Amino acid sequence: MSKIKEKKTFKFHIKTGDTVKVLSGNSKGKEGKVVKVDTKTYRAVVEGANLATKHVKPSAKDPEGGIKKVEAPIHISNLMLVDPKTKEVTRVGRKEDEAGKLRRYSVKTKEFID
Repeated sequence: MSKIKEKKTFKFHIKTGDTVKVLSGNSKGKEGKVVKVDTKTYRAVVEGANLATKHVKPSAKDPEGGIKKVEAPIHISNLMLVDPKTKEVTRVGRKEDEAGKLRRYSVKTKEFID
């Protein structure tokens, strides 16, 4: 009898819908919106970044088929949040607001992000 060990997931500095900047890789310097965050693999799909070529077979949905460009996931450590107010990259911290709820804040401007 072997027990399957489940990986512990942590809170991330980015969420779906955030604007982020890519810090490393082929798409270094590109900015885009986060489409999806995968908490198990610590990866995120960013709009317009890390494009991969995919060969698609013709189907009823896509009768053309052919070669398509698809966004591939990027590791979360290679992404940095763009502050919605100042439009500059910033580190993200967590602190309680007046209501006692833990919220994300910009380390540069000390203002809450959400």
